[in-house]
Amino acid sequence: MSRAALEGIRVLDFSRLLPGPYCTWLLADMGADVIRVENPRELEKQAAVFGWDRLTPEERTRLRERDILARNKRSLKADMGDAGVVKLLHDLISTVDVVVEDYRPGVLDGLGLGYEALSSINPRLVYCSLTLCGQSGPYRDKPGHDPVALSIAGVTSRLGEDPDEPGFAGVPAADVVTGTHAAFGILAALRASDQNGQGQHIDIAMSDCSMSLLVNVLSRHADMDNLPARGDRRADMGLWRTADDRFICTTDMEPRYWRRFCQVVGREDYIPLQNDIESRPAIRAALSDIFRTKTRSEWLAVLELAGTQFAPVYSVSEAMQDPHNRARGMAMEYPSNTGDAVFQLGSPLKLSRTPASIRHLGRVPGSDTRAILNELGLSKEEVEKLIKSKSVMLNE
Repeated sequence: MSRAALEGIRVLDFSRLLPGPYCTWLLADMGADVIRVENPRELEKQAAVFGWDRLTPEERTRLRERDILARNKRSLKADMGDAGVVKLLHDLISTVDVVVEDYRPGVLDGLGLGYEALSSINPRLVYCSLTLCGQSGPYRDKPGHDPVALSIAGVTSRLGEDPDEPGFAGVPAADVVTGTHAAFGILAALRASDQNGQGQHIDIAMSDCSMSLLVNVLSRHADMDNLPARGDRRADMGLWRTADDRFICTTDMEPRYWRRFCQVVGREDYIPLQNDIESRPAIRAALSDIFRTKTRSEWLAVLELAGTQFAPVYSVSEAMQDPHNRARGMAMEYPSNTGDAVFQLGSPLKLSRTPASIRHLGRVPGSDTRAILNELGLSKEEVEKLIKSKSVMLNE
């Protein structure tokens, strides 16, 4: 098999929240050597929030193996506030290509781990900072998570179908789109470094990336103060409740598909009314009644035969068992260290010559501490001194 696409790229990952680990997951699956620097204080806070502090060591190992965003990454458990660890990380910086961090602006600068300090050690370093609102602007120091970013970006105002109030997205849309943009930015900066030999600082804001979700709305509507209201959607697409209280999604917006759809539901009189805005509420109400006359499986068979645009609205567990998702490698089981199988999502990136792969599952914090220290050329005595001082920690 060919070398992995990002084999030879080493990433030092200081990130803790979803956007950063999502970014480095994409890189790791493509072959990058991602070293997670896991701060014991951060780990303790996370464990207390989610109740992981009550788990046995075996249960924690199992939990980390199930953590999709931890796979293919190595773990260095170290106190980033310790002067000896900062010196160790400075030594490590000369061996890495990329740093990813998600601390508030200025926090890592104060520890000697900011862009200016690290780029002076390694001028080719690509340093990616992920924050809520970026390194500049009035909201630079604002705290918050995914829903705050979506709200600042104007996206939350478009979520849900209730015309009177917006809703939560239900999935971490800002986190994922931010992590994806960060990975793209890193690859672009690495390409630039190949050309000019210089690294750079990448400023990725969740609020900025969330605004990209509005590209379709802004491209189609010139008057931003008079956008179509939530729930004021077309009649040729919808989520329809079936007789067995399940749902089907349809998106027959092209005229030829709308024609087929109207024929199969027995309402050919709706064909010429596709773009009649006044008729939409009545058509949607009638279609809602029609879809309640058959079960989901019955409708799936009818729509499949007609060749319309449709899909069952799967639960998460149903989606993980769908034969297409299985065939695409997006839902799979992978052997764990105990010999049984652990569920994993596959990589959404499909490269024909250098595909993504799972080299190993997520490892418990500190699992690779000793190996990473040895790679730096530290003597056995130096390694044992760091471990004894608890500046760095093992999974032992």
